[in-house]
Amino acid sequence: MQAKQRDIIERILALEKEQSARAKGDMLARYNKGDKVHLKQLEFHRSPKRNRWVFGGNRSGKTECGAVETVWMARGIHPYRANKPNVSGWVVSVSAEVQKEVAQKKILHYLRPDWIERIVMLDGSKDYPLQGIIDTIYVRNVFGGISSIGFKSCQQGREKFQGASLDFVWFDEEPTRDVYYECLMRVVDKVGDVFGTMTPLKGLTWVYDEIYLNPRDDPEIWCTQMEWGDNPFLKKAEIERLSKVMGDDDLDARKYGRFQSRGGMVYPEFDVSVHLMDPVSLPKEWQCAISIDPGLKNPLSCHFYYMDYDGVIYVVDEHYEAGRDVGYHAEKILAKARALDWGFREDGRLEVLIDSASNQRTLASLKSVSDLFYEHGIVCNTNVNKDLFSGIAKVRELFRERPARIYIFKTCTNMIREIKGYSWGSGDVPIKRDDHAMDELRYFVQSRIHTTKPKSKPTKLEIHKQRLLRAYSRR
Repeated sequence: MQAKQRDIIERILALEKEQSARAKGDMLARYNKGDKVHLKQLEFHRSPKRNRWVFGGNRSGKTECGAVETVWMARGIHPYRANKPNVSGWVVSVSAEVQKEVAQKKILHYLRPDWIERIVMLDGSKDYPLQGIIDTIYVRNVFGGISSIGFKSCQQGREKFQGASLDFVWFDEEPTRDVYYECLMRVVDKVGDVFGTMTPLKGLTWVYDEIYLNPRDDPEIWCTQMEWGDNPFLKKAEIERLSKVMGDDDLDARKYGRFQSRGGMVYPEFDVSVHLMDPVSLPKEWQCAISIDPGLKNPLSCHFYYMDYDGVIYVVDEHYEAGRDVGYHAEKILAKARALDWGFREDGRLEVLIDSASNQRTLASLKSVSDLFYEHGIVCNTNVNKDLFSGIAKVRELFRERPARIYIFKTCTNMIREIKGYSWGSGDVPIKRDDHAMDELRYFVQSRIHTTKPKSKPTKLEIHKQRLLRAYSRR
């Protein structure tokens, strides 16, 4: 009997030892517990959007979250999304060699060996440690099914991406445009996901134009940026050393994950994860100003600005449209002002800041833009500071400060798009294209308008103190 008990105890101890060994090697469990995850990675995992992109610096943790997302989906254990059995997905790399050194290595890092049903090799041996290039990993799904993680490279060409029906596609680094759109077709049947993790080293490519700027306002596109400072597992001394030896362009891409034009971005400090916020109701007392950059053939840009008592700016709504007359624009602006319960003047008109050029009359018309707005119930304050460089410097300072000094509601999509695309041209002057919201943002920031905190009712102690001071001053 004692021998039998000893045998049971030894088996239990052996199982505990095996579980302990597995736990130490279970990198996914450590990630799930928060040992190896940071806040920006959690933002990515928690986003409900179906087209998610992380633009991150090298070693910011972007590839880690892409690999973990892939394993979670294949295993059917995603903590923030609906899970299902028999999941099919692809991992798309720039080349087979990059796949071998980065994506497949990361996925195997998070896949426990006992979760793997089998591995099909494209080239080389599947014996551990793997020396070759993987074609497909078949993973045991917790629902009892078998999921597949296929590996592709952009070098194979678009034709190799045809035909399949997938649940997800992970782009490890920037894909070619034709491969990206072919992969979008692969997830249509299953209403699947695509997600990308990349360092934008190639400048303003199609990813910048069609995903980062999101010109069509696709509600399923979600982007964030990761920098070295977001990764708490990087050594600060190493960050400081590399920051000193790298040039500005390299730093922007490799440290901050920012896109770079030849001349650079005007507002590189703008961060979608810091400066954007969901719409909320703000106090009426914070209503500050409405700023307009007029346009008839070109877009008219109008934004509504609030400011709290500490000087923090909130851009809460916009009207942005081209090819319309002043009467149409005035009607839209007035409607938005009423919806916000904006304060009107005693004469019933709405006051706005506007480019001083709106006072000019042309040979074709005896009335200026300001005159036409006045006829439609809007009074134009043209006393704005239009100095380009001082205005840009002040806006940059707002974006640079932490905690943030300016927040933009996510519904102001045209302002957000313009900020992302506002870049320097030749002669240290921004490229004069798609900059209407940028102009009227400067008008507002330069206007030095502030909200005044209403005086609170004095307490009994303060009233008594004032009486004593008045009595003392009469002596």
